[in-house]
This record gives sequence, C-alpha cells and structure tokens, in this order.
Amino acid sequence: MNLKGRVGLFGGTFNPLHNAHIQVACAAVEECGLSRVLLVPNGVPPHKGPLKGISGEDRYQMVRTAIAQYDQLDVSRIEIDREGPSYTIDTIRAMKDDYRQGICFIVGADRLLDITTWKEPEALLRSVPFIIAPREGVSRDVFTYAPFGVARMHTLDMGEVDLSSSWVRDKVARGENISEWVPPEVEAYIAENGLYRNRERTGIRST
Repeated sequence: MNLKGRVGLFGGTFNPLHNAHIQVACAAVEECGLSRVLLVPNGVPPHKGPLKGISGEDRYQMVRTAIAQYDQLDVSRIEIDREGPSYTIDTIRAMKDDYRQGICFIVGADRLLDITTWKEPEALLRSVPFIIAPREGVSRDVFTYAPFGVARMHTLDMGEVDLSSSWVRDKVARGENISEWVPPEVEAYIAENGLYRNRERTGIRST
C-alpha cells in the first residue's frame, strides 16, 4: 500500500500527550513516507463524555508546544473548536478536501478493536487507509477478520506501545516524577497549571 506523501491524521484525547504518541507519529512519517502527521485532540469524545478538570485548550497547548520542534508534525483545532461530540468520520470528511494529496488515519490497535461502536464504522473503515500502532496484548491477526476486511491497513513496524495517558495522570496525582514518559514541555505545562493533582477531577480514563 503506497502512502507516500499523504497526511496522517492522529486523533486522541492526548490527556496528556506522552512520549509514545510522539514515537508513533514519527514512525508513521518515516516508515510510510507521509508528508506530515496532524495530531487532532478530541473535543468531546463520544465514548467518554466531557473530560473533567482539564480543557480542550489545555490539551491542545500541550500538544502544540511539545511538537514545535518536529518539522513534520502539526496540530489541528478542528475537533476542540467543534460543538458537541467529536466523531472521526466527520473529521475525515471535513479534512479530505483540504489535503488533495490524500489522508490516512493513525490509531492504536486497542482503539481500533472498538470500531463497531464508532459512528458509521463501515464507512469509516472504507474512507481512508489506516496506520495501526501496535498495542500490548492486541494480536495483529484480529484485523484480518470482519469488519476489518474492507479497510486498507498498515501496521507500524515498532515495539508494542504500553504507555497510557491514564498511567501518567496517576503518577502526577501521586506526586511522582513523569519526566521519563512525557516531553519536557508537557511536564512543564502540567506543573505550571496544576493539572491532574486531584485525581477525581481528571475524568474518565483514556489512552
């Protein structure tokens, strides 16, 4: 599957952005020949509801500052500025005309397993190629079965991702150091804004 020159859309809550997110985005650029990767922080994730104790603007700013040093990474406000729940199929339809070179969607294997609970799952699977980030405990073989047979898929040749945002948030809530797992810009933003200190305010767990 030729993905060279396409723009990769990488959606997520990024609550907060961590090093594995950066690694996946950079691996997609290098391995698939993408022109760039656009990170898309969710607005109101339909499976989670509003995230408590942190705003979309906070999540956007953490992503923006952390990726500023990477020439082929960028961030979009399309979902955090949209009213109501954020649906991936709506974002893809809205952005297809903006990138005539073509787009693809980057997603963790664990999230992709739940595709049947997303809006218009079959249309979504047919809409653009998917780049899959391997996740611990998710076999690649599962994506050879229905409903995934209608999709064009490429699994990144990288180690399984076993880092989650909820794990980072828990460490912050316990007052533990997170410098090994998040970009320094994210660590500084969390500290300066007092994010995640009260664990009850951080909302539903997310990856």
